[in-house]
Amino acid sequence: MSAVAPWSVDVTAPAKLNLTLRVLGTRPDGFHELEALTVTVTAPADTLHVASAPGSDVALTVVGGGPAVPVGADNLVVRAARAVLPAGAGLTVSLTKVTPAGAGLGGGSADAAAILRVLRARYDLDPEAVLAAAADLGSDVPVCVDGTPVMMRGRGEVLDPVELAGEVHVVIATPGFAVPTPAVFRAWDELAGSGRARVLPAPAAVGGLAAELVNDLEPAAERVEPRLTAFRDALARVAGGEPLLAGSGSSYWLLVADAETATFVAARVRDELSVQTFAGRVVRGTP
Repeated sequence: MSAVAPWSVDVTAPAKLNLTLRVLGTRPDGFHELEALTVTVTAPADTLHVASAPGSDVALTVVGGGPAVPVGADNLVVRAARAVLPAGAGLTVSLTKVTPAGAGLGGGSADAAAILRVLRARYDLDPEAVLAAAADLGSDVPVCVDGTPVMMRGRGEVLDPVELAGEVHVVIATPGFAVPTPAVFRAWDELAGSGRARVLPAPAAVGGLAAELVNDLEPAAERVEPRLTAFRDALARVAGGEPLLAGSGSSYWLLVADAETATFVAARVRDELSVQTFAGRVVRGTP
């Protein structure tokens, strides 16, 4: 079903965060079998202005993000739109990047998911077809489409919605370098899963969803990029809490008590370590 009248909408693309991330092994299809309690957060978040356009092409402009963010057909936003747009429908997208690239926060995946969310509603698309398109785009895209807490399994395409027992506030800090995800998974393979990941106590809000917080990719990421260990130690010292790697890195995140504490700690880390920081809250409803 195509929209007849021209339309435009502004949408946010909240970053993704794995509160826990277990790597269970390698699948026959070459992907890794994952199990993760995955959420989206209020910050960082990209913004997109999406508008219908004559013709059947997708035009993208990108503000911010640096050279690591593709601006043409390779951008996940363009690929996502082309995957589900009805025949004859065109689109213009202006993407403003805030979520850093190569930081383990799923910025590009969140952008693609935001486009899928908009087009699903605008053109009354089949939700299952949209989720299938999301899975084809990448392991992190499906979880970002609705943005509510899920237990993510498989290679990211199996999503079981869950409810948190309360608010969760976090501080996220990103150093001035990225970590390539494929290299981290290769390092995990080389370690044969033997790297000893740190284990942190789970907050009360996680309830019975996870007994502990752990990221199995942390030893592999710190092997790929040794500077991560020094950054993690400095962050722990300045923030006064124990951080955990976000996804495959390079960001780390830590739990804080409330929004006021998050703002204070993020500012302190930014001032003392001169790195990007974000004070965020876990999204418990649709973004």
